[in-house]
Amino acid sequence: FNLRFENEYDGENHWLNRRDFLLRTILKYRPHLLGTQEGKPAMLSFLQENLSGYKISADSRHWDDHCQYPTLYYLDDSLALLEDGEFWLSQTPEVHMSKSWDSAFPRMISYALLEMRHSGQHIWVSVTHLDHISERARIEGAKMIRAWATEREAPTLLLGDFNDLPGSEVHRTLTNPIGPFVDSWQELSRPENQQSYTQHGFTGVPTKGRIDWILTTSEFRILDVSIVYDHEAGSYPADHFPLWVDLELHDEVMSESE
Repeated sequence: FNLRFENEYDGENHWLNRRDFLLRTILKYRPHLLGTQEGKPAMLSFLQENLSGYKISADSRHWDDHCQYPTLYYLDDSLALLEDGEFWLSQTPEVHMSKSWDSAFPRMISYALLEMRHSGQHIWVSVTHLDHISERARIEGAKMIRAWATEREAPTLLLGDFNDLPGSEVHRTLTNPIGPFVDSWQELSRPENQQSYTQHGFTGVPTKGRIDWILTTSEFRILDVSIVYDHEAGSYPADHFPLWVDLELHDEVMSESE
């Protein structure tokens, strides 16, 4: 779920005018896992304080008011946090706000190892937001994410705004047969047309292609995937529609929102 950062030029669509609606939208669907993009610290704190039943995965985070963080939230009654972390998608991934390959902004991935309370099963969940300008930065970032994911020893999810399309080198880098993931939208043979687009610029009419993906490793069975179009009196909770996926892992059924 790309939240759209606090932009002073958004007018009536400014974060402060829509955050309550965005909160209601999340609580209406109540996914087990929520991955967000473009959240600045004050925005993420608002969600942390008001998403009843959820916890934020940010124990190891270096908080900085200048940053937009890809962030994970999880339902505490269903999932327990075992480990979390993040790194920058650059040639110096441990350096705060570092960027490479002509990236317009610093980009990062956040991840968490979670335990399903009912079964004890472990899963890795990650969320990212790739650069909107530099194709090379997107490709190199995808390679870093792929390297991280292939080292995981538990089922893994990757949620994100990839700022690229199915069939792109970024998509090929992350998905089978080169990468470890499958694309939930493609796995259920959903159409690759305007019905798959999520970015709409607060108009409700998406035009930019399918740039938001939920990717899974093969241990997950994808039960359903859909886009959430909720709006109130012509207003929208963000400039992207959230993407929703129902997943099954062995005897567990989970819902994801990106």
